[in-house]
Amino acid sequence: MTCLICDKPLHDQPTWQHFLGIQKDTSACPICFEKFERIDCIEQDDVLDSVHSLYAYNEAAREYLHQFKFMQDVALAQIFASSLRSVLNNSKKIIVPIPMHPINKIRRTFSQVDALLEAANIPYQSLLGKTTESVMGEKSRSERLAMTELFQVTADIPSNEAVYVLVDDIYTTGTTLRHAARALKQRGIHRVEAVTLFRPIREK
Repeated sequence: MTCLICDKPLHDQPTWQHFLGIQKDTSACPICFEKFERIDCIEQDDVLDSVHSLYAYNEAAREYLHQFKFMQDVALAQIFASSLRSVLNNSKKIIVPIPMHPINKIRRTFSQVDALLEAANIPYQSLLGKTTESVMGEKSRSERLAMTELFQVTADIPSNEAVYVLVDDIYTTGTTLRHAARALKQRGIHRVEAVTLFRPIREK
């Protein structure tokens, strides 16, 4: 078995992490995985009841997302499988991936958020539809903040009392997640949280 990032052989010998039950993701070698900076940034705002971002959006993260999303290397979804499982393992919460517009999904051939959740064996419900082909990464901060409704609820809401957790690959301004949370709350949902893989580190 080889590292999905550098393609060097992985050693399958047991480590002390195995015996303590805290083994890290084994689809990437330790040298590659250590380039991702774990930050566990948690905050909330007027729409999102909680946002938990796992890793800093550093150079390693940029290279990863480019290879995963735009070079269509779907196997890379396995890299963060156990990291996502560790924060999304609550069976009482309903996991909702941030969707792609159908046209963009055809162009890319897969939805990166769905792929991350499937690699981690996390059940999810596709409750939202994207209303525009616009990609957030191609817009300025002011353009993102000025956008109107980005999502609509496209399926029946299982329970208004349950906690819903939005999942996305990256948190930048938070516009995408807030629009998605607002769409859910307009249907009577009381609590909407979010988990993202990456987030830029704010300069102090």
